[in-house]
Parts: sequence; C-alpha cells; structure tokens
Amino acid sequence: RIRIVNKFNDNYDHYYIKIADASRIYGLELEHILSPNRIVFFTCDNTLVEEHIPGIPGDLFIKQLDDPLTNKIRLAKEFVKFNERCFVRLLGDMRSYNFVVDITPDIEDYQYRIRAIDFDQQSYEGRKNLYLPQFFKENYSYVHLSLMHLNKESIAQYQAEERTMITFRLASSRYRIKELFDVMSK
Repeated sequence: RIRIVNKFNDNYDHYYIKIADASRIYGLELEHILSPNRIVFFTCDNTLVEEHIPGIPGDLFIKQLDDPLTNKIRLAKEFVKFNERCFVRLLGDMRSYNFVVDITPDIEDYQYRIRAIDFDQQSYEGRKNLYLPQFFKENYSYVHLSLMHLNKESIAQYQAEERTMITFRLASSRYRIKELFDVMSK
C-alpha cells in the first residue's frame, strides 16, 4: 500500500500496488461494469495499481451489529444484494475480511453498501458455494442478521431487484462485456 500526499493541503490517497494477473483484472472489470460501484485501477506490464476502496472492513463491522444506530434491516437487505452480485459475477472468496461496509448518512437514517475489495478469485472455482458469501463461516453474523430481519419473500424480492439492476448494467455495457468475455474465453 502506498500513500500519495498532496503537498498543497496535506490531503492523501491510498493505492495498492499488486502483481497483475488475469483473474484479478477480470474481477475488477466485472465489478466496474456490473456492480453499482466504480473501480479505478491501472495496469502496466505485470503491475496493477488499484485505488483504495473506502469502508469499514466487514470483519470489523461485525462488532458494530449490536449498536442501536445500526439499521439492521437495511444492512440485511444489502447483504442479500451483495450475495447476489457475487454469485452472478462469479466473484469468490468473499469472507468478511475481503469486503468493506460503506456507510452513507441519509435523510432519516443510514444507507449501507457492501463492496468487495479483493478480486483475485474471479471465475476461479467450479463449486457454486464458493461464489456465495452466505456459505462462509466468517459471514455467519451477516447471514443470521438477514434471516432474523427478512422473510423469504423479501429475500427473493431483493435478489430479483439486484438481478434486474445487473441486467440493466449489462445491457448498457453489452459491447464492453462481449469484448471482455471474448478475452476471458481465450
């Protein structure tokens, strides 16, 4: 991790320097295209530079679940949608330490967005459960929260909403996706 400091105002940004590999690049591209999140990264030869993704690491945020200010229903809804995004995109290994919770104040409460921060397990495994964050023991608190605050109909509704949003994003980026899939298939 590197920090770049603006000498004028001492403001800083963090970036991560990594070895570029195909799985990670495909994951970043698919996250940028199919998720509601924008990803900034650059590659040059075998080097990847990724912009820091802000948020509270998922494994640390678990400790805040009992906080009375945490809107458990909104967080449960977001976990269901995150689970769906990971599965549709075949993004694996989304244990709680591989995602962050981004909290945005809203008019009456807070909005939550769960964002992946590790993209090196894109389309990597053949087993379905590795692409569903709900099956990792590290995410049990999020699964329990979702089951306590959402019924089956609500979960199905949120899954359908997320698939619909992914479909809209896919349709608007269909040529870019086709080019990416052509490269991936080779």
